[in-house]
Amino acid sequence: MHPVLEFRGVTKRFGTLTANDAVSLTLDKGEVLALLGENGAGKTTLMNILFGHYQADEGEILVDGNVLEPGSTQAAITAGVGVVHQHFTLAGNLTVLENTTLGTESLWSWRQDNKGAREKLVSLAESYGLAVDPDAQVSDLSIGEQQRVEILKALYRDARILILDEPTAVLTPQEAERLFATLKSVSQSGLAVIFISHKLHEIMAISDRVAVLRRGALVGTVATGETDSAKLAELMVGQVVKRPELVPLDAGKPILELGGVSTPGDGATSLHDVSLTIHAHEIVGIAGVAGNGQGRLADVLSGLIGGFSGSVKINGAPLAAGSPRDVVASGVGRIPEDRHARGVVGDMEIWENLASEDLRAPELSRGAVFINKAFGVSRAEQQIQEFDIRCEGPFAETKLLSGGNMQKLILARALSGQPSFILANQPVRGLDEGAIAYVQSQLLNARKRGAAILLISEDLDELMALTDRLAVMSHGRLSEALPTGSRTIAEIGLMMAGQSAEQQVA
Repeated sequence: MHPVLEFRGVTKRFGTLTANDAVSLTLDKGEVLALLGENGAGKTTLMNILFGHYQADEGEILVDGNVLEPGSTQAAITAGVGVVHQHFTLAGNLTVLENTTLGTESLWSWRQDNKGAREKLVSLAESYGLAVDPDAQVSDLSIGEQQRVEILKALYRDARILILDEPTAVLTPQEAERLFATLKSVSQSGLAVIFISHKLHEIMAISDRVAVLRRGALVGTVATGETDSAKLAELMVGQVVKRPELVPLDAGKPILELGGVSTPGDGATSLHDVSLTIHAHEIVGIAGVAGNGQGRLADVLSGLIGGFSGSVKINGAPLAAGSPRDVVASGVGRIPEDRHARGVVGDMEIWENLASEDLRAPELSRGAVFINKAFGVSRAEQQIQEFDIRCEGPFAETKLLSGGNMQKLILARALSGQPSFILANQPVRGLDEGAIAYVQSQLLNARKRGAAILLISEDLDELMALTDRLAVMSHGRLSEALPTGSRTIAEIGLMMAGQSAEQQVA
């Protein structure tokens, strides 16, 4: 019997960088294989080669013993390969049925076979427990329901190999549990699954085997039942990784004070009467499904938007609305959600990005016209060493950094001035175990120094481990921030889905 999928010596180079180094790997029918590795380890590149987005420089891929045509997405789909991306590729203005059938019928067909398509979709949904209304408009669905549609799209196209890339990143705990139940169901029916995730507890819960990539090479494949999270982290990074622990500290004076903050609009992304106080030596977390107002709150605190009602104070002084410059001058350190789009300018050199938020400082500015490049470069060299930014030096282009090192650059810029308030928006999203431990240790060091920190995250494990108090944001409304641990994961998940404490009791 052939494996349903086989990589044989797959190598891919981008200039002098070897993204995949002679990777050989198999996947059996009905198996859930977890693919694990640091940022830049080659996981995404390997999947892009499988799905035809890239063409390998060496090696080959076989499906059911037959060589897959390289560089052809259509050949991959025809062979039964389906992909569910972390960011869904659905048309919000179309129905579930229309999204599912889109691109499956010939352009020369006289009419669509809606009846047959509906019957097939309903049958698949019932068989795999993926309940969804075929006539519902996708924009009206929850995130969990949209993910079901993505999986149904792949199954509708007769996928026999399903790739899921960080599939729980935007799900509540309850939705993640339902996803795992679905994966068990589809794998029992014979579907082979490649599960890509940075969450080690999920990998332990859902996979049969784990394949670990490090610097483009396959360094180990192990049966899940014969390992644990600590061993996987060590295999992935190459050394023992220990996450920092939260040490109890007495809260100090109020640093951030939000009073009845609301932003225009009545949708889920707008803020509605948000109030919160964070003290020195304190980390307060906000849990919530993406798109429920967390981004708008971060924009308010970053000075990116004005026009809101209510009050925002830092150290007792009103925060200037709509002025990032004044926000930084007020003692705010900003770690944005999207490091590529908002955190750095990729084409700028590393020293330029490190200096970008304080160009008017006396040490850097000469008459508000010229920049003291020598000082900026010298300081950047110190920050590179202090924050362990692995790069070719201060003059390297920032876009060449890995995700983890790019995040270290942002930390260096945000924390070097010892801000009194730190906005940490998804600070470890997409990072590997080693980088996560580093980022979290830096935040805890800032807390110990006396900073107040707002941690916005969709990872409940991170929030439970790293915060003093925890609030939940749903449809733009923020719950009371209670001591972390006073609510269960299940209760928080229900609140993330919009269910109040009173409704939970009822």
